[in-house]
Amino acid sequence: MMGWFRRLLPREDRFFDLFSQHAGILVLGAKALERLLACDDIEACCKEIISLEERADAIAGEVLLATRRSFITPFDRSDIKDLIQSMDDAIDMMRKTVKTVTLFEQRSFDPLMREMASAIVEAANLISQAIPLLERASANSQRLSELAEEVVRVEERSDELYDRGLKELFLAHGGSNPMAYLIGSEIYGELEKVVDRFEDVADEIGGIVLENV
Repeated sequence: MMGWFRRLLPREDRFFDLFSQHAGILVLGAKALERLLACDDIEACCKEIISLEERADAIAGEVLLATRRSFITPFDRSDIKDLIQSMDDAIDMMRKTVKTVTLFEQRSFDPLMREMASAIVEAANLISQAIPLLERASANSQRLSELAEEVVRVEERSDELYDRGLKELFLAHGGSNPMAYLIGSEIYGELEKVVDRFEDVADEIGGIVLENV
């Protein structure tokens, strides 16, 4: 009854525009990370990701401010906050990866790292497809659930790449170059966390769908 009444009230729909802007930044960040790991102008890609993360932070701040100022929100305030926070965590992890690459002056990356970067791009694109559909979450519930499941599959594939990558790193450097192993394992771990954060976004989307069907 309250859900029906709530849908009749005027809402602040600027949230959807902000979500979409942030999702677009996630895609740009993922593509920049993919280029970085392909050794395509590493310095420029690092700077781009840092700039994108700062833009994403500003958008997240606008969303949080809007939740406090808006009388009626399109869905529960806590869901809005959790969604934008999970999205922001994804770009934050990309920036953390950049920090490690910069700190240790990495200039070459394993093939499996590049595969994980491609998985990150795939996850970002799936989230970017899902976010606009939240404006009509009930009507789009089936497609939103499908997209969330696809993100989970990407995460599972990324887990496999992570395990293979660590094993190959150990075989190549475990006994002869511990520092190379430690740096490589740190990068693999951060890439896996980026994908994990996209799975968190998918989980938040799934929860919103369940509450609004």
